[in-house]
Amino acid sequence: MPLRAKRPAVAVEACQGARSLPVRGVRAGLSFEQQDWVAEEVPVALEFNGVSHAVMLATPLDLEDFALGFSLTEGLLQGAEQLYSVEEEASELGITLHCEIASEAFARLKERRRSMAGRTGCGLCGTESLAQVARELPPLQAGHPLSRGAIARAMAQLNEQQALQQVTGAVHAAAWCTTRGEVQWLREDVGRHNALDKLIGALVRDRVDVRQGFIAITSRASFEMVQKAAFAGVPLLAAVSAPTSFAVATAERAGMTLVGFAREQDLVVYCHAERLALQDEQNPSHAN
Repeated sequence: MPLRAKRPAVAVEACQGARSLPVRGVRAGLSFEQQDWVAEEVPVALEFNGVSHAVMLATPLDLEDFALGFSLTEGLLQGAEQLYSVEEEASELGITLHCEIASEAFARLKERRRSMAGRTGCGLCGTESLAQVARELPPLQAGHPLSRGAIARAMAQLNEQQALQQVTGAVHAAAWCTTRGEVQWLREDVGRHNALDKLIGALVRDRVDVRQGFIAITSRASFEMVQKAAFAGVPLLAAVSAPTSFAVATAERAGMTLVGFAREQDLVVYCHAERLALQDEQNPSHAN
């Protein structure tokens, strides 16, 4: 994909989730000094009923959505109603999210407690056993049929609506899109897992029927991205980059349509292609 230039800092008065810093450099052979927007990345600790569970490196935006989405996709909660409250406490070290959860959810949490350092890399740091990796996935509904054009529209809108990415060039996004490819919900974060958790938290909080659309992401489709989307009940995940073999196997097992390299009119379907019409909507003779 062609690289997009960042929007100059002087053209933006304020940007949530970013900090304006003085920089010096050379561009096109000419030296410069200016203010530049840098994406914020802070430690965010998740604490459940007074017990610390995980620390993630995240962008300090939409943290209530993050707490709910993380708790659901990690299997800590069985439903949004089990999260009673989220209180945000900032300090010099970072941000703590004090989550009050139902007693039955807390009992499960204590049984499977594990320490996890922010998973921007492998995504499984701190997992204690192989059985904790690939958890049982809920059966996915068939979902509505989608066209290749809907994926293309969604990816174009995803780029256009990434406000934080446009000024920093350093964050990922996850978006829920209608069957026509219209972006309806979007969340950004320095971590791809965090962006997806934030999105899922927002969708659950707003009681969105995720079967009526799909999720588009700006990163690769890793195993954990597929697993989180499957836990949310999403029938199709479209990624701008490649999937991994574990991600494909997980999507196949979950009954999810997995799309990679979704760029402009191009895409690759790795499993469950029956949900997606690859034929060119404008010219059927150009079917792939």
